[in-house]
Formats: sequence, structure tokens, C-alpha cells
Amino acid sequence: MQPLLSELVTAVSHVLLGKDQQVKLAIACLIGRGHLLIEDLPGMGKTTLAHCLGKVLGLDYQRVQFTSDLLPADILGAAVFDKQQSTFNFHPGPIFTQLLLADEINRSTPKTQSALLEAMEEGQVSIEGETRQLPTPFFVIATQNPTSQSGTFMLPESQLDRFLMRLSLGYPDQQSERLLLQGIDPRSRINEMQPVLTHQQLQSLQQQVTLVRCSDPLLDYLQKLVTFTREDGRFTYGLSPRGALAWLSAAKAWALLADRDYVIPEDIQAVAPAVLGHRVRGDEVEQGHEHNNLIDYLLASVAVI
Repeated sequence: MQPLLSELVTAVSHVLLGKDQQVKLAIACLIGRGHLLIEDLPGMGKTTLAHCLGKVLGLDYQRVQFTSDLLPADILGAAVFDKQQSTFNFHPGPIFTQLLLADEINRSTPKTQSALLEAMEEGQVSIEGETRQLPTPFFVIATQNPTSQSGTFMLPESQLDRFLMRLSLGYPDQQSERLLLQGIDPRSRINEMQPVLTHQQLQSLQQQVTLVRCSDPLLDYLQKLVTFTREDGRFTYGLSPRGALAWLSAAKAWALLADRDYVIPEDIQAVAPAVLGHRVRGDEVEQGHEHNNLIDYLLASVAVI
């Protein structure tokens, strides 16, 4: 599977210049069966990355631009009355797809954001008193602007916890930015991209992630890290069991990207900022890079076995 994963990383990196680490984390998130949140300033390539992933994964996908007047029915769908048949017929919304690109998700109201909770956790939606299954696989790749910007609504912790990873792209390096200024438009390359994976190959990769081995000493190390977040005074609250499972799943996916069928401590450490950055809080810690300071403190405080 390693050549296939390498081709996947190369295809996305060819469009999103100079962001190899973030591209690898995004792919690890998806093969780990997780949803992805990309947070950064406008114009940093969030939507470009989301579109690239939609193209190369070979999945059916829909894009929804979230705005303050967007309603839950605009995402989930609604029953429409048919006068000829005198019945209500359900018209599915864009969420009934394999990959939903939720652009600027935090520009919608909490009521609209909550429409995604059941879908992201259980792969189904309950509408008009009926539960409807979503296609398999089902991913949400969402982008959001910093909450300090006007017109945004902060995502609640319950919503954030549905995302396996949260990434920040940051400014490009000088070489990548020079290519952009010289006329290398990533958006034009997206239209030329072809799927790298088939549906069956993606399922096979996801299955491979579950088979990656994690030894008892590695699980001991992970549990010590999780326990530290719950007991140390710098953390407002500790990592939940779901968060611990997410951390392990992400570490296994990262190991598979490195062509290994076993987890090492470096895998757990490599994915920690993306997995924990939106899950842990500290008394004096707010957002952005300060979260990484808290995670660095965590990793430095717990010895590797």
C-alpha cells in the first residue's frame, strides 16, 4: 500500500505547495476514518486542500458554503409536498454524499452546525421522524476562519470532538510563494486532478490502519499521556475516552503512512498537535499556537517508556 499512499501525498502536494506535513496529516485523518477540520486565515489554501482531497480520493462529494442564514434543512434535506400525489416526498440534501466539503463552517449558527452532529458520529441523519443512513464511507472536511474574525460562531466542544484532526496551514515558505507569484495557480491544477484511489482501495487502506499493531508498552505510554491531561493542573479538563481512541487511530494511520505495521512513540507524538489541539484546554491557554505550547508541555512531561 505504500506506493499508493505516496502517490496520494504527491498528487495533493503538487497543488498545495510547501505543505507536505499538513497533507500527510490530512490523509492520515481520512484513512483513519476521521473527519477533518482545517482552520486558518482566509486565503491560506483551506478550500484548496479540501477540494484536492475530494478529487484524489475518488469519492462523490458535495460542497456547501456555510453562511449565517443557512438552515439545517439546506444541509439535511426536507419533505416537500407533492400536490399531484397528495403526499410528502423527501428531497435529500447535500449531506447525502460520501464526502461533504463544509466551507467556513463557523459562519453558520449553532443550530445549523448541530445538524452535522449525528451524521458525523453515527453516519446517519434523523429527519421527519425517520432515520436515514448516509453513504459509506462518509467524511466531512470542514474549513473555518479564526473565531476572532467578524461573522463567526465558535464551534462548541461537542462539535469539535467529532473531528479527528484540526489542521492549520500557515503562511507558505518563500519558494512556494514565489511560484504562486510567478503565476502557478493551484486552482487551475485542481481541475486536472484525477482520482488516485478507488473506493475499494480506500476501504483496504482503512482496514490496514485497524491492523497496525500497538504493543502494550506503547499503550502504557498513551495512557500515561491521557492520564496526565486529567490530573495536571494546567489542563482545564482532561482528554475523554473518545479522544484517546482518536489519538490511537491517528497514530496507527501515521505509522501506515511511514510504511510500518506497528506504532512507535514518534507516531503518537507526531499526530498529537492535530488530534489534541481542539480537545484540550488550559487555564491560561486560548487558541492557535498557544495550544501547541500546552501539548509540548504534555509530551515533555511524560517520559517515553
